[in-house]
Amino acid sequence: MPQMSLVERPSLEVLADHGGEPARPYFVAIGMAGIPEEEGYAPDPRAPAPFGEADMLPVTSERLSPGEVRFRPLELPSRMTPFFLVGDDPLSLRWLETRGAILRELNAVGLVVEVATAEGLQCLRKAAPGLELRPTPGDDLAGRLGLAHYPVLVTAQGLEQ
Repeated sequence: MPQMSLVERPSLEVLADHGGEPARPYFVAIGMAGIPEEEGYAPDPRAPAPFGEADMLPVTSERLSPGEVRFRPLELPSRMTPFFLVGDDPLSLRWLETRGAILRELNAVGLVVEVATAEGLQCLRKAAPGLELRPTPGDDLAGRLGLAHYPVLVTAQGLEQ
């Protein structure tokens, strides 16, 4: 195979062009893509965010429901951020109030896997001051971790309620 010099590059062949907007402005963020900063995409900081947290609701997780979770050891990377799964049900609210200090000490991040309304999410946040709560469907996590119920704390060492 003949060697090419560093300045010689094969020409690119367009296989399909379905229109749309060019991606070139987004390449600036990659750095080292050879695209000058002035050609990059920059959102207008004064523009309102196109979507908010309320647009993510309701969140439902078909594979998860409130219930008992027995301790099960896990072998996850020791540097992982602990996280927990909750819903806007009475069991999760009591669990947050009971375990809140431990969750804050661990800097655990909360994934709200079942919540219907912004009011329900706000109620959870009142029960868990100082904790980050993000509405997120939990079915994928349930499958990966073999979970059927919440509330549950997930650390590098295991699952526990």
